[in-house]
Amino acid sequence: MPTATARFYVRRRLLKGAGSAMLALMTNSGTTHQASASSQARCRARANGESSITLFLCGDVMTGRGIDQVLPHPADPTLHEPFVTSARDYVALAERANGPIAWPVDFSYVWGDALYEWTRRDPDLRIVNLETTLTRATEPVPKGINYKMSPDNVPCLGAAGIDCCTLANNHVLDWGQAGLTESLETLEGAKLAYAGAGRDLRRAWAPAILDARGTGRILVFAAAAPSSGVPSSWAAAEDRPGIAFLPRLTAAEVRRQARRIAAIRKPGDIVIVSLHWGGNWGYEVPDGQRMFAHGLIEEAGVDIVHGHSSHHAKGIEVHRGKLILYGCGDFINDYEGISGHGTYRGELPLMYFVTLAPASGQLLRLEMVPMRLRKFRLQRASRSESLWLRNMLNREGASLATRVEPAEHHALELCWAK
Repeated sequence: MPTATARFYVRRRLLKGAGSAMLALMTNSGTTHQASASSQARCRARANGESSITLFLCGDVMTGRGIDQVLPHPADPTLHEPFVTSARDYVALAERANGPIAWPVDFSYVWGDALYEWTRRDPDLRIVNLETTLTRATEPVPKGINYKMSPDNVPCLGAAGIDCCTLANNHVLDWGQAGLTESLETLEGAKLAYAGAGRDLRRAWAPAILDARGTGRILVFAAAAPSSGVPSSWAAAEDRPGIAFLPRLTAAEVRRQARRIAAIRKPGDIVIVSLHWGGNWGYEVPDGQRMFAHGLIEEAGVDIVHGHSSHHAKGIEVHRGKLILYGCGDFINDYEGISGHGTYRGELPLMYFVTLAPASGQLLRLEMVPMRLRKFRLQRASRSESLWLRNMLNREGASLATRVEPAEHHALELCWAK
């Protein structure tokens, strides 16, 4: 019998062709993969008449730097970037692109139309990747780009009703271990759960344990890979604060994660593994990421793989009934007015509303609400912008056996092969 490692790499060679063959059975020709009425109904039927839990997920929430400056209590704007010396320069770029921002704004301002979507859809939990340090520290790590938000602006996260922040990413230690420690203290003081970083190795790898309105526990594990720009020196140690660091995406690492999860998981728990991996730009899903995500589902019993790092949304997969988001894209950032990479439409974030069967963790439904960032604020995307996102997700989902179709209330709905 082949070893686990051998099976891990043998499956890799089979993925691309298998995914395309599955999709061919469920779509017809055309870039938008128009669904038949019966096929679309089957996608939506999964969520009807079943007990369910709905989670909100998104990509990187970068409320530091320029966005911090427009909030009520900004940090010192001094930056140590090669070409920018003040965080207020990013505010000026955004205003030059789309008009003045009446700052200071209130804590809820940046969430804009997302607040309505959260209220209307009422997810059981809201989970984000917080990609900034919450600190007043003045000594940055010499890495060129350093994000921070004033701890006094943490009510901004409360205004969005955030329940959990994943912290394993390439900006949470931008201001050193002191900045990380202050970030942890700030989140704890605000009663916000977090995962993926901690004061030592054990706490960095510990999951956030959340209660989904009495329907069961949600375990949120988080880790970062070097492909996202995280240096190995940021890894937590027995006597050192840091992040949960994944040096390699291997079968052995899958088994290690399986042991971590098994030690904490109880019957009925839903498990999310949030991964900061890959570069900022590009749609390709590396074979290693795909195999690692499959391994987490098959061997560790993970219910959702929540990937981020790319500044734009990427393709989506459903493997054995479990959701894999390879790249959610930025949700909030201060890149407005910065030229370059415009073809990726990074200004078009998605809100991901994931509905699961609580007993099995099987995906029942995924609805995505297209948004647009303008004046550092989330707005509903236009019809043409939503269509662009739909076409992109269908194009990138072709090899992953998924497609999206229009849904009610300006949303996009995922359909997938069983």
